[in-house]
Amino acid sequence: MSRKELPRAGLIKAALAGRITNRQAADAVQLTVRQIQRLKRRFEAGGAPTLRHRSRGRPSPRRLSGKLASQIAVLMTTTYAGFNDVHLTEKLREVHGLAVCRESVRRIRLRLGRPATRPRRAPRHRRRRAREAASGALIQVDGSPFAWLEDRGPALTLLGAIDDATGAIVALGFRPHEDLHGYATLFRQVFVTHGLPVTVYGDRLNVFVRNDHHWTLAEELHGAQQPTHLGGMLQDLGIAYIAAHSPQAKGRIERLWATLQDRLASELRLRRIASADAAAQFLPAFIADYNQRFARPAAAPAVWRRPPRDLDQILSCRYARVIARDNTVRLGVRWLQIPPGPRGRSYAGGRVELRELLDGRLLALADGAVLATQASPSAAFTLVPRRAPSTGWPREGPPRRMAPAQLAQERRSPQAPCRGTPEQRPRHACAGPLAIIRGASPSGFTSSTKPFVLEG
Repeated sequence: MSRKELPRAGLIKAALAGRITNRQAADAVQLTVRQIQRLKRRFEAGGAPTLRHRSRGRPSPRRLSGKLASQIAVLMTTTYAGFNDVHLTEKLREVHGLAVCRESVRRIRLRLGRPATRPRRAPRHRRRRAREAASGALIQVDGSPFAWLEDRGPALTLLGAIDDATGAIVALGFRPHEDLHGYATLFRQVFVTHGLPVTVYGDRLNVFVRNDHHWTLAEELHGAQQPTHLGGMLQDLGIAYIAAHSPQAKGRIERLWATLQDRLASELRLRRIASADAAAQFLPAFIADYNQRFARPAAAPAVWRRPPRDLDQILSCRYARVIARDNTVRLGVRWLQIPPGPRGRSYAGGRVELRELLDGRLLALADGAVLATQASPSAAFTLVPRRAPSTGWPREGPPRRMAPAQLAQERRSPQAPCRGTPEQRPRHACAGPLAIIRGASPSGFTSSTKPFVLEG
């Protein structure tokens, strides 16, 4: 007898002996008076064993047939091997037309002795951050290195972005690893498809934020470090960035990776996709199916903003350069010829900003106008930072540090010698402490003297 049925025997005996009424016995075991009368007759005829529920031990009329259970077991061990119970139930309903529930699938899996793909654990208490009310107010970005193609293809890292208000995937992309090119491409996909979000929530990867402790003099005077290349792109677009201090802080996208490492990997295996290009082509269909199943409506109207027309120019790495005497500027192994200006004007000695775009194009800009353009060097171009971003002009070597006493002595000196050969010293790099300070400032003055950083 079950724990619920054990007290019935003593109450029925007391009711038969007249010590309690049928109403008192019914209230004690939460049954009706008529059911107590039936139990009294069954007890008089067969004793305590007759008080057990009569359906115990009988097969359920709603059980799966042996043929159907065998079909599910074959699919579970062959075509859908490795699928979790919920995912397998969806496939059985949508692809094979088998109306089964998750619990039936779980029972069949247990009879086969197969462990759960994702064991269920008791939930731990956490205080959850409330969702944003409007779509586009906050997106979370991250990367997940995982064997997405298992042993069929190369190791890949999936970069993704999820909307905080709706839980919908707004962009996915495969890359060999987390890099600037991958995240810039991911952001471009978000901006073109949905628009500009208000805030981006990510980790402290050095692609997003500066993790070094080096401050230049210009940064100390400004009170903040210069952003990374990607951080500068987000600033120009008016997008705030929040750097999480732990994976739990951006738990929404961390839970997304747990789901995709199960569902997406299984879908790729089901379609026998073995290359990065084929996996990338499958992502739009997967995103649409995922959002249809799991996305939820936002509580407020969307706040996505329209991207600017020069979005491609903003999503670029930028470098300050001085035009050479032959009207060329160099960026690594690439060089760009500046055409003559109005009336054959030469731009030699002028300052330009070089922008290397996502598609490989190289642009030279002066005062916001494009002076020259160079096509991409190859179709498989990857945007890689060539040096740290800076608002100043290129320096020769790392900055030298000066103690406060040494700095005061330099300032009191009536004449400090300029360093470098006469050919290296420009006309404005005159001797004296003013040249040293100007050489370290981002205001446009240049000299061969190394900049300094105050200590103390």
